[in-house]
Amino acid sequence: MFGGSKAGEIIMAVVRLKIDVSGTVGDEAWREIRPYEEIQSADFGPQFGSGGRCNHAPDAPHNKGEWIGAEVRLQTPLLAQYAVSHYLEQPRVLDADVVE
Repeated sequence: MFGGSKAGEIIMAVVRLKIDVSGTVGDEAWREIRPYEEIQSADFGPQFGSGGRCNHAPDAPHNKGEWIGAEVRLQTPLLAQYAVSHYLEQPRVLDADVVE
């Protein structure tokens, strides 16, 4: 949630990532991502977006061009902006944006 907050309420900022999973198996690409130190939590999976259904066996490598989304939660919008820069420096991160 962005904007003002009531006393005791935690402001949480969210960064959405688009991860290139080509040539990797399962969540291997996600596990290779260096996390930003200040994250509160992070999740990876098609519920955060994908390039479509995987047309291969679960133990086979993802096809060229496949991507899967991730969501990273941070305490403040400023930390989220720093996190975007951090993630965009990594080769498997195709895109990173603060969700408003």
